[in-house]
Amino acid sequence: MAVDIELPPGCEILLLEDDSLLRRRIAAHLRTLGAEVTEASTIEQARRALPELRFDFALIDLHLPDGEALDLLRTGAFSENTVVVVMTAFGGIKEAVEAIRLGAGDYLSKPFAPDELPLVFMRCREKRGGVRRDEFRASEQSTRTGDELFFGASLAQVRDRLETIIATERRLEQGLPPILIEGETGTGKSLLVRWIHRQGPRSSRPFITVNCAALPETLAESELFGHERGAFTDAKTARIGLFEAADGGTLFLDEIGALAAATQAKVLTAVEDHTIRRLGATKEIRVDVRLIAASNQPLADLVETGSFREDLYHRLHLLHLELPPLRERGADIVALARHLLERIARRHRLKDVTISPAGEARLLAQRWPGNARELAHEIEREVIFLRGTQLDFAHLGEASPAPPAGWRNPNWRFPDEGFSIDTVIDDLVGEALRESNHNLSAAARRLGVTRAFLRYRLSGGKSCE
Repeated sequence: MAVDIELPPGCEILLLEDDSLLRRRIAAHLRTLGAEVTEASTIEQARRALPELRFDFALIDLHLPDGEALDLLRTGAFSENTVVVVMTAFGGIKEAVEAIRLGAGDYLSKPFAPDELPLVFMRCREKRGGVRRDEFRASEQSTRTGDELFFGASLAQVRDRLETIIATERRLEQGLPPILIEGETGTGKSLLVRWIHRQGPRSSRPFITVNCAALPETLAESELFGHERGAFTDAKTARIGLFEAADGGTLFLDEIGALAAATQAKVLTAVEDHTIRRLGATKEIRVDVRLIAASNQPLADLVETGSFREDLYHRLHLLHLELPPLRERGADIVALARHLLERIARRHRLKDVTISPAGEARLLAQRWPGNARELAHEIEREVIFLRGTQLDFAHLGEASPAPPAGWRNPNWRFPDEGFSIDTVIDDLVGEALRESNHNLSAAARRLGVTRAFLRYRLSGGKSCE
């Protein structure tokens, strides 16, 4: 019975088999599936072909006229990116097990139907991708405990937008568009990404996260897209990249704005064409990855300064989410603090711990430059040194009195000689920029104007005659 599994288009396969009739039959079948097959009947022929071509798969007989094919595995003749499947006759199970111990992906007992090969190859390839995924599994498990996402009233629009995105994902399942999440450091972007992955149709598939700002520029391309042996000086062995490791699942590129322009171009190709190319390789590999990117500064600002590709920005911006800083979430600060306290108290095995009214007032009075992350640290500090059952955050200082309803001093009057409204506007713009750490989007949000208006004022333009 034919197996309904397709090989990657244009994949290259080394077929090492001394039985010419069997070799031709297998090669003919693989070519009908679109594969490029290199035939070899001896170990020496295989050794000559291996350095010259980049094979996706190798199907090898164990016993050849000039020796044992196990020697190819022992000497590391195959690239790490080549999936090796061995063929063995009846009674050769011991050698097949040894081949797997040396790095082969699977074995087939002769005789077998050529229809079985695509399934065996792709099953081994999936297993090979899991090797890189395992590098991230331990750290991912360590961050899963207690990362429940709290939305609150201030994130109601974000929640509604997320539900629309998840519904779209479940309808499409494949070819999912990328998502861009922007927000200051500590606003919960990573938690939101994990929430999206777990709620979507790929929750059981790989989830891989990488902080692009932590990748040295010289290694970023290799880490994301993989490399072949000899692609650069230290490339002693071949290695698959994170795009391949995340195939079928989700890849989270945190701080994507830190990537160099050349790497950004490759990410754009991966997003648009669903293909990647390893460093040192000559052919493309198809990948099905749901890409989620995040940035702690607006990518639009980076586009304006020329440090981020405009075409990649527009491609990522198709599904855009922005998380407001904690200082702009109003009463949600207290609700979030209670949520975090419940989680932290549970971890410290404490019961009936609450936040006092004075503590809530102090929380509301803070600017929280570190956002929700800083809030969580303050709560845990207070829990550790708690005496009693209420947290009052006395170390944060007394809460300032609430400002008057209007922004203007109620005692101010227009001077008889008049004044310059442009000067007032410029002062307000300057103050908003200072409070926003010169983040144009955040400053515009504070002022209730568009980024275009803000850029116009900063360029020397005036809105009033």
